[in-house]
Amino acid sequence: MNPIFQHQQQTRRQFFGKSATGIGGAALASLLGGNSAVGAGGGNALPGFPNHVAKAKRVIYLMQTGGPSHLDLFDYKSNMYGLHGENIPESVRAGVRLSTMTGSYKDHPVLRPLKKFQQNKKSGMWMSDLVPYTREISDKICLINSMNTEAVNHAPAVTFFLTGHQLPGRPSMGAWMDYGLGSASEDLPGFVVMLSRDRENSCGQLFYDYYWGSGFIPSKHQGVKFRSQGDPVLYLSDPKGLSRGMKKGMIDDIASLNREHYEDVADPEIETRISQYEMAYRMQTSVPELTDLSNEPQHILDMYGPDVHRPGSFARNCLQARRLAERGTQFIQLMHAGWDQHNNVPTQLEVQCRDTDQPSAALVKDLDQRGLLEDTLVIWGGEFGRTPFGQGDINNPQKHGRDHHGAAFSMWMAGGGVKAGEVHGQTDDYAYNVVDKKVHVHDFQATVMHLLGIDHEKLTYRFQGRRFRLTDVHGDVVKDILA
Repeated sequence: MNPIFQHQQQTRRQFFGKSATGIGGAALASLLGGNSAVGAGGGNALPGFPNHVAKAKRVIYLMQTGGPSHLDLFDYKSNMYGLHGENIPESVRAGVRLSTMTGSYKDHPVLRPLKKFQQNKKSGMWMSDLVPYTREISDKICLINSMNTEAVNHAPAVTFFLTGHQLPGRPSMGAWMDYGLGSASEDLPGFVVMLSRDRENSCGQLFYDYYWGSGFIPSKHQGVKFRSQGDPVLYLSDPKGLSRGMKKGMIDDIASLNREHYEDVADPEIETRISQYEMAYRMQTSVPELTDLSNEPQHILDMYGPDVHRPGSFARNCLQARRLAERGTQFIQLMHAGWDQHNNVPTQLEVQCRDTDQPSAALVKDLDQRGLLEDTLVIWGGEFGRTPFGQGDINNPQKHGRDHHGAAFSMWMAGGGVKAGEVHGQTDDYAYNVVDKKVHVHDFQATVMHLLGIDHEKLTYRFQGRRFRLTDVHGDVVKDILA
């Protein structure tokens, strides 16, 4: 190192960055409340985490963006068939925020469920004929019919669920988990994201990188997006003429330079750079093996449905999620678009369910038969539901739909310490408002963190003079759904 630079006056950033055993150590002790126990998530977990015995070691989040219609799928209201076309009373609708698309409506006619509901004899749950495979596994899931959010538009609502705030810029749930618990796998990322959408591209929703971003915590905790075409991860393959040995030598040399730079400025992003170069090198072996389905038995492929053979499909991603879970990845986020049915409920909802119902149920069964469901939390749900009243001309058999609805909607969980065969919460006779056991977005997040062994009030990160957490300053663990 050049001695001239070695003895230069330190900047304020350098002083604080190098004070890990002084001011930095005191801040860390304050953050952890003096608890120095090593967590069980991974060798690089924060000291003191997990805070209690975890029920779930990993999460597979099947995020259904666009807003699945709770009234058409999970929240059975037998009276709604007879009320079709009648206006929902003002007393029911009062105070509920709607989007600008229907906020000025004078009439709010009931739109009956698209298909009939049937009851699972074992669990007693009622579910639509649109989701027969999910109904078949209802004895393994906990159905929450009392979800609630303030958001009424897609991007803010998805951001709220995944980061705890409607504006982008905060760490995502998977990043928080990776930050607190570390990674259990040396050869694969601890947080992986896969994307899919309906074949018809029926809605124009976009997937933003901040849905799986790390916000203001070190960027090594952000989700790694697996692609469906070409290399699953960009630049995974070596350029022609470059051997593995040459590649390893280059990475080692770059790491040495980065470490020397880190000694000067103590920027945590440099550490991220070092670790990600090394992870990328290891992934050159682990990822091709992960994505090769040739060793999957035919009966397993059949269980996920015919779409499992199509790269980039939701079915294919569900199977890949199981394979990732087996190999130590702890947070797997599948995002599927296509549920935004404003004027095409009679046609597109059935298509969407056909794409997602069978593989979602297959994932739960597959994990269960491998002994993984017990400590894997599977989550299925969107950012909000759909209005019980119709949007457009409900007498047109092809062209009508439902608007966004955040006051009440449904989602389900399976495994990972939640009750099986349980229905939690209740809505009113119109499935418009929650009347019993409301679960807010922050309550949902607090519960997921609790199942992972994390006290959501203790996992914080100091940024711009304030300690931030996933649940902001809200959230209560929903104890009634815990097994």
